[in-house]
Amino acid sequence: MEFVAFLLKSMAVGALAGFGVGAGVARMFHIPDVQGMGAFRVMGELGASEGNPRTHAKYGATYLFSSLLSVLGSGALTQDVAGRVIPNWAAAILFKLRGDPAESLHHPRRMAWLGALLGMVLVAVLNGAFWLLPEAAKTTAAAVLVPAAGWFVNPVMPAIFWLAAMDAGRKTGIWGTALGGVSQWVFGNAVPGIMMGIFIGKRVEDIGWNRATAAWVAVIIALLVAVGFARGADLQLLNDMHAAIPAWLERLHDAFGTGGGTR
Repeated sequence: MEFVAFLLKSMAVGALAGFGVGAGVARMFHIPDVQGMGAFRVMGELGASEGNPRTHAKYGATYLFSSLLSVLGSGALTQDVAGRVIPNWAAAILFKLRGDPAESLHHPRRMAWLGALLGMVLVAVLNGAFWLLPEAAKTTAAAVLVPAAGWFVNPVMPAIFWLAAMDAGRKTGIWGTALGGVSQWVFGNAVPGIMMGIFIGKRVEDIGWNRATAAWVAVIIALLVAVGFARGADLQLLNDMHAAIPAWLERLHDAFGTGGGTR
């Protein structure tokens, strides 16, 4: 009975999460007419599959494997379940049934209900797999599978996204490489920067430079600078270069309470 209650709770959580993710992802494609909750990364990854059901299905399956490794090793679900597996599989099913983006990926109601169904099943299966795993196997998984999943996240994933950016065109490759390098320095992972580079590069190639594109570039650069400052990346860079840290920069970080761990 305890296992049944555990599965029912997992199904309820998965359904709620999948419903919100499905609706939020679809509504992102209707901005600025309506507000949409979601992640820019998710929207970029969905767009990169270009409405191909097989591509969406394979993309989601890839992250299902890494999520399974993580849950078996640590007992914790990763963000990939909600951010990548559910929306990509929902898109794959709807594109197979409907074809038209307006009737599939861009349709909030259909994405929400299908996301709820997928979330209910996936969370129950993943949590159930961890529950049924023997204690000895859990210890082994924590020692072996979690590092393997970590290697997949970094550096395998950044390499895959960088190759995709290079394959998408010269400008996209340049932006992906540049922002990916900055992202690696700031976040310790190049994927967010590569995704932003793909977005900017494809926008420049498709519609050229305009005010909206320039605004996006300014926002992304400002975001990277703000996060880098908050994480003390500038202080770490100066330390790595064995350069003296200006007193005004130290006072500025002290005023905001940032970067203390790098000095």
